[in-house]
Amino acid sequence: MTSSVAEPTRLSRYQSRTEWWLAVMALAFMALYSVDVLARPGGSAGAWLDRSMIVIWACFGADFLVRLSLASPRGRWLLWHLPEVVILVLPVLRPLRLLSLTIVIGYLQRAIGHTIRGRVTVFTSCGAVLLIYAAALAMLDAERDHNDHINNFGDALWWSFTTVTTVGYGDTVPVTVAGRLIAVALMVAGVSLLAVVTATLASWIVERVAEEDTASQAVTAAHIAELRDEIRRLTDAVSRSAPTAPSYGEPDDRRPTKGD
Repeated sequence: MTSSVAEPTRLSRYQSRTEWWLAVMALAFMALYSVDVLARPGGSAGAWLDRSMIVIWACFGADFLVRLSLASPRGRWLLWHLPEVVILVLPVLRPLRLLSLTIVIGYLQRAIGHTIRGRVTVFTSCGAVLLIYAAALAMLDAERDHNDHINNFGDALWWSFTTVTTVGYGDTVPVTVAGRLIAVALMVAGVSLLAVVTATLASWIVERVAEEDTASQAVTAAHIAELRDEIRRLTDAVSRSAPTAPSYGEPDDRRPTKGD
């Protein structure tokens, strides 16, 4: 009983201590991946980039194993994190590297979300920018050698923006299997993002209406209190200005004396 209570606490403490280190490594991975996709270095530079990304990926794998060892119950935790397991066990090769961006985005969103908890608008904006950029990189990596409409980062970024907003644009569509999988994932993310924005807007409207109702009730209560005070003052003034009525005492029971 004590162990099941202590283990989630240890897991939570571990995550709070390591989330920013992992976020920095995720940013480093994103930067290395960006250089690899945009600059396409070869030779020793390309080999160095690949080794660096593998080292960072190994750190992500070690983090997953530590979290698994601290989780309770481990079986249920592992079941909820099966997609992360699938992505982590895949080799970091170019055709599969786009899947690694989902882990990177997860680490960054976890760190950002704990810092700006409650600021849904800021969190959604950061997540949208990160998602659009990562999807553009992955799409360029998958399509530029096979698609005349997506052969530079500008085209990929334009496609990513129009897709995440569920708008779409003309002939800028993926033709490879990997590109189409990225498109499906980005469309689903775009719908989810739109739902978050809609919920945030609705929550803001409800909050504003509630604030106005509270302010209106406060003003009404103040007016009622003022009216009560005014009525009390008028009542006191009327009581003070009214003439004093003659007092009727007991009948005079004095007996007449002689000579009256």
